[in-house]
Amino acid sequence: MTLVTDPAAPRIAVIGATGAVGSTLIELLEERGLRYRELYLIASVRSVGRQIPVGGRPHEVLSLEDFDFGLVDIAFFSAGTSVSRAWVPAAVAKGALVIDNTRAFRMDPDTPLVVPQVNHAVLNRPPGSGVIANPNCSTIPLVRVLQPVERRWGLRQVVVSTYQAASGQGHQGVEELLEGAEVALRDPDADLPSERFSPPLAFNVVPFIDELLDSGFTLEEQKMVQESRKILGLPDLDVTATCVRVPVVNSHSEAVWVETDEPVDRRELVGLLGRQTEVTVHDAENRAAFPTPLNAGHPDHVHVGRVRVSPQNPRGFWLWLVSDNLRVGAALNAVQIAEHALGSGFLSGGER
Repeated sequence: MTLVTDPAAPRIAVIGATGAVGSTLIELLEERGLRYRELYLIASVRSVGRQIPVGGRPHEVLSLEDFDFGLVDIAFFSAGTSVSRAWVPAAVAKGALVIDNTRAFRMDPDTPLVVPQVNHAVLNRPPGSGVIANPNCSTIPLVRVLQPVERRWGLRQVVVSTYQAASGQGHQGVEELLEGAEVALRDPDADLPSERFSPPLAFNVVPFIDELLDSGFTLEEQKMVQESRKILGLPDLDVTATCVRVPVVNSHSEAVWVETDEPVDRRELVGLLGRQTEVTVHDAENRAAFPTPLNAGHPDHVHVGRVRVSPQNPRGFWLWLVSDNLRVGAALNAVQIAEHALGSGFLSGGER
């Protein structure tokens, strides 16, 4: 992140600046050298007054309730759905372009839901709502591999099981996992902390994320279905999901079954996926190679392995995906949205 005096550079606010996604977003803004005129870090009352260094300068955390959104051009929201629903309209009314990392506006027809590597064309013009929505952390890596497959062979059905890390519940989720593991190692019969995860996550696997819907699916599973269809522009895509929380600190994994319209050749599939931007295929040469949350490699890539075309069904194949949910699945996607919006010019002193 680079502080400049150029009047065309944006003034930026990060709402939720002390959370897991917010702090990752600040880290990425610095790494990618995004030019800015002003930076405001916003958080809840308990964090107000903290000093966070950015670009070698201390920045005081400000109160959301007292902040004037008329001071900024871009506002990144990652403080939870309820905060976005309450405060995004105020930010838009003051003229800020909002990039929202919650589910508050994802299915709003006037709000584009964007994964830049998939549907960046929608960023060629300002959004009607003033908001660009960042998708769910598991949806982003999924659609990034599905789109090239759909264009080459068509899609009949997608069945996905996720294995989602504790960091999906922020700093508190990670702390609860580590504390629970420590307690369980000392005493296997002890009651484990379960404020963020219930039942407790340490040494456990929990096939339930977010709230239960009348359909029997969870909201997390419904989000993957609805968001995949919207981003890919395939409203009738047959996609279904089971979302599972696992005792991993960071990085989500997914087992994905894909059935296409035409028979698939593994070599061509591996080559196709390997040519996608920021996608690494691990078993192109060595079929025994595969990514895991601990060893996947580049944190800004979607990692693919276990590419298997079914011997019984040449139109069906399996993929194993791993990606950093805080970067690829949240903050990086939001920063890349901002980079595309700035590249489109509608934040350069013109219309927003």
